[in-house]
Amino acid sequence: MARKRANHPLVEGLEITTLAAEGKAMGRWNDVVVFVPMTVPGDVVDVQIRLKRRRFMEGYAVRYIKRSPLRAEPFCAHFGVCGGCKWQNLPYDEQLRFKTAQVRDQLTRIGKIELPEIAPCLGSAETRFYRNKLEFTFADRRWLTQEEVASGEALEASPAAGFHIPGMFDKVLDIERCHLQPEPSNAIRLEVRRFCLEHGYTFHNARTHEGLMRNMIVRTASTGEVMVVVVFGADDRARIETLMGHLAATFPAVTSLFYVVNEKLNDSVGDLQPVLYAGKDHIVEQMEGLRFKVGPKSFYQTNSKQAYELYKVARDFADLKPGETLYDLYTGTGTIANFCAARCAKAVGIEYVPEAIEDAKVNSAINGIGNTAFYAGDMKEVLDDAFIAANGRPDVVILDPPRAGVDEPVIDVILRAAPERIVYVSCNPATQARDLALMDARYRVAAVQPVDMFPHTHHVENVVKLVRRTASEAGTPGAAPDVAPDAAPCGAGQ
Repeated sequence: MARKRANHPLVEGLEITTLAAEGKAMGRWNDVVVFVPMTVPGDVVDVQIRLKRRRFMEGYAVRYIKRSPLRAEPFCAHFGVCGGCKWQNLPYDEQLRFKTAQVRDQLTRIGKIELPEIAPCLGSAETRFYRNKLEFTFADRRWLTQEEVASGEALEASPAAGFHIPGMFDKVLDIERCHLQPEPSNAIRLEVRRFCLEHGYTFHNARTHEGLMRNMIVRTASTGEVMVVVVFGADDRARIETLMGHLAATFPAVTSLFYVVNEKLNDSVGDLQPVLYAGKDHIVEQMEGLRFKVGPKSFYQTNSKQAYELYKVARDFADLKPGETLYDLYTGTGTIANFCAARCAKAVGIEYVPEAIEDAKVNSAINGIGNTAFYAGDMKEVLDDAFIAANGRPDVVILDPPRAGVDEPVIDVILRAAPERIVYVSCNPATQARDLALMDARYRVAAVQPVDMFPHTHHVENVVKLVRRTASEAGTPGAAPDVAPDAAPCGAGQ
């Protein structure tokens, strides 16, 4: 028997008063919080409620009674449908103001620790075409917008090459032009789509797991180099060779051209081996005279220019001295360790992914850096008292963990090592606040600098400088956090 649909109310004349988490905005109706996506503070709207809970409701705007003077005109034709860049309708200075407030709220409410004045969020010089990596998904039927469905016209269920509709693993919006990544990103995606349709290539169906064209990753480095990784759903060697040959001929400027065959039920390719079809097996990013090798599985901050600003903040907070030892935990491909190595005696990096550690070693070698050491493995298993005894007690620790934050056993080892300074770089201020509370008895927060890596989204990076308390200060432990923060993996197409 079909489940009876809830009879949710229409809330009329709701004033949107502030921004909220996950890119939403909110107002209050009869003392109940109402979340309304795609609105901005100052809007007055009629809202159709679609989700009702005891303490909050969520809905969507069906009529604008008054439009806020804060509103900006969205620049993307796909705004409001694809799920990315949700704050295009908000001026950039307002985005930065809210991100600063978001960091302040989470560190105060969750961490319950004493804080210095929080610096204004450091804005990105480029707010469009700033990403160096995007992943596109192919689907056998494109998502139809509400406007298309309401038109009543007979619409062709054509394939799509674009982005997942938020919360729907099997629904993909066909993208004509994305404003996130510089060319030739759009040109490559559109040409692959055109060629495949013209030559009868099948597109993937996420429910039946049929269809050849599955995903495509495009990387565009600050050096101008380009990498393309095409993911196929079957090992159809003739069609793979034909498409890859066409890409190589049509886009001769592509530096590195790979393909992957993924016949699994999930889209993850981390456990699969990319095949180099043409060009080099990597592209190169550059930062302050240093060159960084980026392979098809490498992690690199997705906003290259703003990554430089982020790392400069981390390096300044570290305040390294020539004789000191630095530990760079969750080092990735060793970017921070190599970036800071010239200012210390030794930099030690630890990372879970073995391929990333190999890249870190190569990055040291190609830059002539001889005072780094890198280790692969689970942080909880690698970083222990014996490791510190073998590699030397750190004077400074830089933490750049995934969204889930730092495991408590790792924090315990760091506290026993007692570095003079800790620099905590976080893509999730909520889990960062939890971890700061765990360290508060031994370390005080000396500086906080939010950094905007993802303009037009609610995401914010935050850098915190911790200084070891003196004996007279180290007597009052911090309060425990009051919520369990989001522990989703870091990282839109980010």
